[in-house]
Amino acid sequence: MRLTLKRFKDGPNRTKPEGRVWLEGNALRDGVTTTPSGLQYEVLESGSGPAGRVALDTKCEYAGTLLDGTEFDSSYKRGKPLTFAPMQVIKGWTEAMRMMREGDKWRMYLPAELGYGGRGSGRFIKPGDVLVFEMQIIRVLG
Repeated sequence: MRLTLKRFKDGPNRTKPEGRVWLEGNALRDGVTTTPSGLQYEVLESGSGPAGRVALDTKCEYAGTLLDGTEFDSSYKRGKPLTFAPMQVIKGWTEAMRMMREGDKWRMYLPAELGYGGRGSGRFIKPGDVLVFEMQIIRVLG
C-alpha cells in the first residue's frame, strides 16, 4: 500500500493524513476496488443497461457522507433523483460514472483529490475530507 501514500502527497488540495490511513485500510477489504487515481468503490448491485458516457445526461440517486457517517447530501431524502452530465460533477463521480452502467449501484470512497480538495464545500465538508457516496444510475439519457 505504499503506492497509496505516494499518490496522496501533502499539499493544499490533498487528503488529510487520517483520511489517507483510512483509505489504505479500506483498500484491503474484500470487494473494494481501487483505481489508479485513488477512487475506491464496491459494487452493491449490477445493472444491465447501457454504459454511461461523458456527454450524456444521467439520472441518479445518491447519498453522501463523511467518514464519521455525517450525511451532507441525499437525493433519496429529497425524493427526487438528480440529472446531470458526468463532466458537471466532482472528479470522483466523473470517473465512476464512466465505468458504471444503467442500474448499477456502487459505494464510492473519494480521496479529497477527487472530491472538493482543499476548499471543502458547504458546512459539513472540510478541506481534505474523504467522501463516501452511495450512488445508483437510474437512467442514461440521450
